[in-house]
Amino acid sequence: MSASLRPDFMEFHERPDKAVQQEAAKRCNNCGVPFCQAGVMISGMASGCPLNNLVPETNALVAAGNYKEAYKRLSKTHSFPEFTSRVCPALCEAACTCGLHTTPVPTRENERAIIDYAYEHDLVKEHKPTIRTGKRVAIVGSGPSGLAAAQLLNMRGHSVTVFERNDRPGGLLRYGIPNMKLDKRVLDRRIDLLKEAGIEFKCGVNVGKDIKASKILKEYDRVILCCGASNPRDIKAEGRDAKGIYFAVDFLKEVSKRLMDEDYSSKAVTEAKDFSFKSLKDKNVVVIGGGDTGNDCVGTAVRLGAASVTQLEMMPRPSEERLPSNPWPEWPKILKTDYGQQDAIKAFGHDPRIFETTVKEFIKDKSGNLTGVKTVKLKQEKDEKTGRFKMSEIPGSEEVLKADMVLIAAGFLGSESYITSDFGVECNERTNVATKNGEFLTSVENVFAAGDMHRGQSLVVWAISEGRKAAAEVDRSLMGYTNL
Repeated sequence: MSASLRPDFMEFHERPDKAVQQEAAKRCNNCGVPFCQAGVMISGMASGCPLNNLVPETNALVAAGNYKEAYKRLSKTHSFPEFTSRVCPALCEAACTCGLHTTPVPTRENERAIIDYAYEHDLVKEHKPTIRTGKRVAIVGSGPSGLAAAQLLNMRGHSVTVFERNDRPGGLLRYGIPNMKLDKRVLDRRIDLLKEAGIEFKCGVNVGKDIKASKILKEYDRVILCCGASNPRDIKAEGRDAKGIYFAVDFLKEVSKRLMDEDYSSKAVTEAKDFSFKSLKDKNVVVIGGGDTGNDCVGTAVRLGAASVTQLEMMPRPSEERLPSNPWPEWPKILKTDYGQQDAIKAFGHDPRIFETTVKEFIKDKSGNLTGVKTVKLKQEKDEKTGRFKMSEIPGSEEVLKADMVLIAAGFLGSESYITSDFGVECNERTNVATKNGEFLTSVENVFAAGDMHRGQSLVVWAISEGRKAAAEVDRSLMGYTNL
């Protein structure tokens, strides 16, 4: 994705020229073996599309300029192309055979063109069943897995109710991804269609607290838990109680909520008196974590007027090209400079990332306010007992960085215990809800799990894939067979 290089929170995605796009799509015809649609695990990482989109077919239709048929083809395997074409890291392109010797076919951009065309020409409809099965399904969580499961089960004729603890549906899509990557009006457009098709959304209802699992299980024939991996990993360092340290998920959520509440006015967000992060303006911000969430924090902090933004990454700086140990079609473990880092480079003149570094101490003043962080350099060493590599501190490498605010984006530890305990479902050692391999039924009868809550923190495209597969399994358990 190209950098936004703009001061507001509006989407930065650009639509390529149609003729250029069709010419690029023609290159897909040069492929002999389409790894792009495989969606398999190679060396522990995904290669190709987890939804198994038939990429060569859709690209061929784009090349021919037949966007209507391309949409029909894409919608057979994909629930929400408008989401993944904005936020997916494009596993299909990483596995593209053309990418072995040259640049891959821009499949993600093509998907965006297809779904944009479909909306512009009123082709996107959600099926409203004329006959209902009489079966009721509750879905807890309205993120990408919950929405995908709801879509298919409603299409099948079951009555679906989606419970969401936040004030608006969307889960991660709404409150975990900044507006400049995914405009929330794009999300609302799809949710409105799902509502029109008969899906009921109950927002502001925290299942496990506001309503107990026992009541849900009594009123519904099946339950799918799609609550996400929303338990943030903390940084246990001296001075952690300093004022000015926030989890990234809380930071991004409040910024997104404020933007929606203010009708997408960036000025209203930055100037609002009761906005918790208004104090970020002209402050020194340190982001702990080098993943997508950390990048989102960097891009958001730049937009909120931070004086400086530094991003700390524990792991070594990746190579700019594939290493022999990371051959195609494996996911390329190379340096990625995303939009947030690009915005920081434009704003401050340098890459905000510091690799092989972690926080050893949070420094605070007498009033308990954060004033800085003490960092320490790390080196990768092999553990002689386990044979695994680990990061170890380098003695004497400590430095102090000025910091008025720290955003912790160190990943997530899995599902939250109050919901799993209330339903009584078993969890694995990673606190993900446990099921048989390749299945979605939990240890509790009639209770299923999908998405990040089931597989751990992952990508939107994986969540959609899991939601669709869980829907088919639920449908089979209700009807004895499934055509989903």
